[in-house]
Amino acid sequence: MDEQAVMRERLRRMEAVTDAALSRLGVPEMLDELLERVRVLLGTDTAVILLLDPHARQLVATAAKGLEAEVRQGVRIPVGQGFAGRIAQSRLPVIVSDVTSADVISPILLETGVRSLLGVPIFAAGDVVGVLHVGTFTRRRFGAEDIALLQLVADRAGVAAHIRSAKAEQQAALSLQRSLLPPQLPELAGLSMAARYLPGHEFGVGGDWYDVFPLPSGWTGLVIGDVSGHGLASAVVMGRIRSALRAYALVSDDPAEVLTLLDRKVRHFEAGSLTTALYTMISPDRAAVRLSSAGHLPPVLAVPGRDTVLMDIPVNAPLGVGHPPRRSVTETALPPRSLLLSYTDGLVERRDRIIDVGLKALVSAVQADDPHTVCSLVMSEVAQDPATDDIAVLAVRRETAGPAVSP
Repeated sequence: MDEQAVMRERLRRMEAVTDAALSRLGVPEMLDELLERVRVLLGTDTAVILLLDPHARQLVATAAKGLEAEVRQGVRIPVGQGFAGRIAQSRLPVIVSDVTSADVISPILLETGVRSLLGVPIFAAGDVVGVLHVGTFTRRRFGAEDIALLQLVADRAGVAAHIRSAKAEQQAALSLQRSLLPPQLPELAGLSMAARYLPGHEFGVGGDWYDVFPLPSGWTGLVIGDVSGHGLASAVVMGRIRSALRAYALVSDDPAEVLTLLDRKVRHFEAGSLTTALYTMISPDRAAVRLSSAGHLPPVLAVPGRDTVLMDIPVNAPLGVGHPPRRSVTETALPPRSLLLSYTDGLVERRDRIIDVGLKALVSAVQADDPHTVCSLVMSEVAQDPATDDIAVLAVRRETAGPAVSP
């Protein structure tokens, strides 16, 4: 074959794997089509994509041609072990001209009779997200051109894998959001309330949360909290902490004791996560509130005929940090038509200013008004647009007459 023919063949191969039509396929279809094309272009019998599960540090068989059993059986290869695991660890192509049991740990490769293998890492944003490998049933020596073409295919697969992973995490995060953030707040006699949640990133949920629940004693619990970080990982931790707090709230009507129990749980089961929480309890007659803060910013209190203030309450250590602190409770009156607004730090913090500026703006925006109106005003006047951190806001107002409830 002359030089021009060689160049034309190289161009044909490149066009086959960079075809714009591939981008119009769904992710599973794109991966499937890529594998079929690379198997034809390289003249191989098998082609497999394994994507990285970063939490388990394992490669998971995701798409295959000629080795479909690996996908059906959910084959997992630890990073650093076997043929694919070595590629993921070294971030370099690997060729095995004569496959033996010492080279691979997937028995399916040996049972199928794969003789020679070529594999390359799949990258996305500079990180290894998987491995692409091809194989033949007869002995073959793969060369530099084979490696270059397979890496080109891997780059396309990396884009698809990144899209697939982002969509999966986003969907999971949104599902958590729907299950963990109340779709609507409870209707409780003597109280009106509203809330807002605004994500500061693409996944739509993070570690910020709010919660409202009536208790058997007649008290009402209100929680706002913040688990550090973003996305699915923080949302999962937030969900566990939220559930634990609800359970401890059934044990005690002392918010400091509830947070003390929650602190023990975080230290033991969620070590390494920085979590703040403000737990507020409203009395059955709605005339008083008890508050305890675990590293969380104090709420804003607006009382008709008085200046709106940032409540002066002790802010104890966040959950799971340092030595277990002695947690304190503040009890104060909640006059009729008063509004209490809790929030997370994303509402008032900015990188280019001290937090006092944001707190002052917040206090100026809060009035003893309808909670929905107050939330809208706070979000329009205080929240950064676009949000760079998650924001949760919870506003509760005592109406003129509280319920006749006995604890």
